[in-house]
Amino acid sequence: MGTAGVGRCERLHRKARRIDCLRFGGATAKQHDNQSSAKNMIKGVHTMFYSSQAEQTRAFIRDKLGFPFTDVGEGWLIFDLPEADMGCHPADPAEGKKAGTHDISFYCDDIRQTVADLRQRGVEFTDEVSDRGYGFVTHLKMPGGVEAQLYQPRYEKKARHR
Repeated sequence: MGTAGVGRCERLHRKARRIDCLRFGGATAKQHDNQSSAKNMIKGVHTMFYSSQAEQTRAFIRDKLGFPFTDVGEGWLIFDLPEADMGCHPADPAEGKKAGTHDISFYCDDIRQTVADLRQRGVEFTDEVSDRGYGFVTHLKMPGGVEAQLYQPRYEKKARHR
Protein backbone atom coordinates (compact mmCIF):
# COMPACT_ATOMS: atom_id res chain seq x y z
CA MET A 1 0.00 0.00 0.00
CA GLY A 2 1.45 3.36 -0.99
CA THR A 3 1.50 6.37 1.29
CA ALA A 4 -1.70 7.68 -0.32
CA GLY A 5 -3.38 4.40 0.63
CA VAL A 6 -2.07 4.66 4.19
CA GLY A 7 -3.61 8.12 4.57
CA ARG A 8 -6.89 6.98 3.04
CA CYS A 9 -6.99 3.92 5.29
CA GLU A 10 -6.40 6.01 8.41
CA ARG A 11 -9.05 8.53 7.31
CA LEU A 12 -11.54 5.68 6.79
CA HIS A 13 -10.76 4.25 10.24
CA ARG A 14 -11.18 7.71 11.85
CA LYS A 15 -14.45 8.22 9.96
CA ALA A 16 -15.72 4.80 11.06
CA ARG A 17 -14.87 5.63 14.69
CA ARG A 18 -16.70 9.00 14.42
CA ILE A 19 -19.75 7.37 12.86
CA ASP A 20 -19.70 4.70 15.55
CA CYS A 21 -19.55 7.36 18.27
CA LEU A 22 -22.33 9.44 16.74
CA ARG A 23 -24.53 6.43 16.17
CA PHE A 24 -24.10 4.81 19.56
CA GLY A 25 -23.00 7.78 21.72
CA GLY A 26 -19.74 8.39 23.56
CA ALA A 27 -16.46 10.19 22.97
CA THR A 28 -14.50 7.17 21.78
CA ALA A 29 -15.21 4.19 19.58
CA LYS A 30 -17.38 1.75 21.47
CA GLN A 31 -17.76 -1.95 21.03
CA HIS A 32 -21.22 -3.37 20.70
CA ASP A 33 -22.51 -6.80 21.51
CA ASN A 34 -25.32 -7.92 19.22
CA GLN A 35 -25.47 -11.42 20.69
CA SER A 36 -29.10 -11.28 21.77
CA SER A 37 -30.46 -12.50 18.43
CA ALA A 38 -27.36 -14.33 17.15
CA LYS A 39 -26.07 -15.98 20.31
CA ASN A 40 -25.74 -19.51 18.92
CA MET A 41 -26.28 -18.91 15.23
CA ILE A 42 -22.60 -18.60 14.20
CA LYS A 43 -19.97 -20.57 16.14
CA GLY A 44 -16.84 -19.31 14.45
CA VAL A 45 -15.01 -18.62 11.22
CA HIS A 46 -13.27 -21.20 9.03
CA THR A 47 -10.42 -19.69 7.03
CA MET A 48 -8.55 -21.25 4.12
CA PHE A 49 -5.29 -20.76 2.28
CA TYR A 50 -5.20 -22.12 -1.26
CA SER A 51 -1.65 -23.26 -1.91
CA SER A 52 0.20 -24.99 -4.73
CA GLN A 53 2.06 -26.81 -1.91
CA ALA A 54 -0.74 -27.63 0.52
CA GLU A 55 1.22 -30.21 2.56
CA GLN A 56 4.16 -27.83 3.00
CA THR A 57 1.81 -24.98 3.90
CA ARG A 58 0.17 -27.17 6.57
CA ALA A 59 3.61 -28.11 7.94
CA PHE A 60 4.58 -24.39 8.00
CA ILE A 61 1.48 -23.47 10.01
CA ARG A 62 2.01 -26.44 12.34
CA ASP A 63 5.80 -26.15 12.80
CA LYS A 64 6.68 -22.48 12.24
CA LEU A 65 3.54 -20.77 13.53
CA GLY A 66 2.87 -23.44 16.15
CA PHE A 67 -0.91 -23.69 15.82
CA PRO A 68 -2.56 -26.73 17.45
CA PHE A 69 -4.43 -28.90 14.97
CA THR A 70 -6.68 -31.87 14.38
CA ASP A 71 -5.66 -34.38 11.73
CA VAL A 72 -8.99 -35.19 10.09
CA GLY A 73 -7.42 -37.94 7.99
CA GLU A 74 -4.75 -38.47 5.36
CA GLY A 75 -2.63 -35.60 6.71
CA TRP A 76 -5.40 -33.05 6.29
CA LEU A 77 -4.83 -30.69 9.23
CA ILE A 78 -7.49 -28.34 10.59
CA PHE A 79 -5.90 -25.70 12.81
CA ASP A 80 -7.34 -24.32 16.01
CA LEU A 81 -6.99 -20.56 16.12
CA PRO A 82 -6.53 -18.72 19.42
CA GLU A 83 -9.08 -15.99 18.64
CA ALA A 84 -10.49 -14.16 15.67
CA ASP A 85 -12.08 -10.94 14.60
CA MET A 86 -13.54 -9.71 11.34
CA GLY A 87 -13.53 -6.31 9.68
CA CYS A 88 -15.49 -5.08 6.68
CA HIS A 89 -13.54 -2.55 4.63
CA PRO A 90 -14.57 -0.50 1.62
CA ALA A 91 -13.37 -1.81 -1.72
CA ASP A 92 -10.45 0.15 -3.17
CA PRO A 93 -9.47 -1.04 -6.66
CA ALA A 94 -6.59 1.48 -6.72
CA GLU A 95 -5.05 -0.44 -3.80
CA GLY A 96 -5.80 -3.86 -5.34
CA LYS A 97 -8.82 -4.49 -3.12
CA LYS A 98 -11.77 -5.00 -5.45
CA ALA A 99 -15.27 -5.74 -4.17
CA GLY A 100 -15.83 -9.39 -3.28
CA THR A 101 -12.26 -10.12 -2.20
CA HIS A 102 -11.09 -11.12 1.27
CA ASP A 103 -7.85 -11.34 3.22
CA ILE A 104 -6.54 -13.44 6.07
CA SER A 105 -4.24 -11.73 8.54
CA PHE A 106 -2.52 -12.86 11.71
CA TYR A 107 -2.26 -10.41 14.58
CA CYS A 108 -0.12 -10.17 17.68
CA ASP A 109 0.54 -7.98 20.72
CA ASP A 110 4.20 -7.13 19.95
CA ILE A 111 5.04 -7.24 16.26
CA ARG A 112 8.78 -6.65 16.62
CA GLN A 113 9.17 -9.53 19.09
CA THR A 114 6.88 -11.78 17.05
CA VAL A 115 8.85 -11.08 13.86
CA ALA A 116 12.12 -11.81 15.70
CA ASP A 117 10.71 -15.10 17.07
CA LEU A 118 9.39 -16.17 13.67
CA ARG A 119 12.67 -15.31 11.95
CA GLN A 120 14.44 -17.60 14.42
CA ARG A 121 12.07 -20.35 13.23
CA GLY A 122 13.07 -19.67 9.63
CA VAL A 123 10.09 -17.58 8.54
CA GLU A 124 10.80 -15.10 5.74
CA PHE A 125 9.18 -11.66 5.54
CA THR A 126 8.54 -9.74 2.32
CA ASP A 127 8.79 -6.27 3.84
CA GLU A 128 9.79 -4.40 6.97
CA VAL A 129 7.33 -3.47 9.70
CA SER A 130 5.52 -0.24 8.81
CA ASP A 131 2.86 1.91 10.43
CA ARG A 132 -0.34 1.68 8.36
CA GLY A 133 -2.55 3.79 10.60
CA TYR A 134 -4.65 0.88 11.85
CA GLY A 135 -1.55 -0.83 13.22
CA PHE A 136 2.01 -1.98 12.56
CA VAL A 137 2.18 -4.32 9.56
CA THR A 138 4.47 -6.73 7.74
CA HIS A 139 3.91 -9.74 5.48
CA LEU A 140 5.25 -13.26 5.80
CA LYS A 141 5.91 -15.86 3.11
CA MET A 142 4.40 -19.31 3.30
CA PRO A 143 4.98 -22.28 1.00
CA GLY A 144 2.98 -22.54 -2.20
CA GLY A 145 2.96 -18.86 -3.09
CA VAL A 146 0.98 -17.80 -0.03
CA GLU A 147 1.68 -14.45 1.61
CA ALA A 148 -0.11 -13.32 4.78
CA GLN A 149 -0.23 -10.09 6.69
CA LEU A 150 0.98 -9.99 10.28
CA TYR A 151 -0.01 -6.94 12.25
CA GLN A 152 -0.16 -5.39 15.69
CA PRO A 153 -3.51 -3.58 15.84
CA ARG A 154 -3.98 -0.20 17.45
CA TYR A 155 -7.44 -1.14 18.71
CA GLU A 156 -8.19 -3.22 21.78
CA LYS A 157 -10.81 -5.92 21.58
CA LYS A 158 -13.63 -6.26 24.05
CA ALA A 159 -13.18 -9.22 26.40
CA ARG A 160 -15.09 -12.26 25.18
CA HIS A 161 -17.84 -13.74 27.27
CA ARG A 162 -18.11 -17.50 26.94
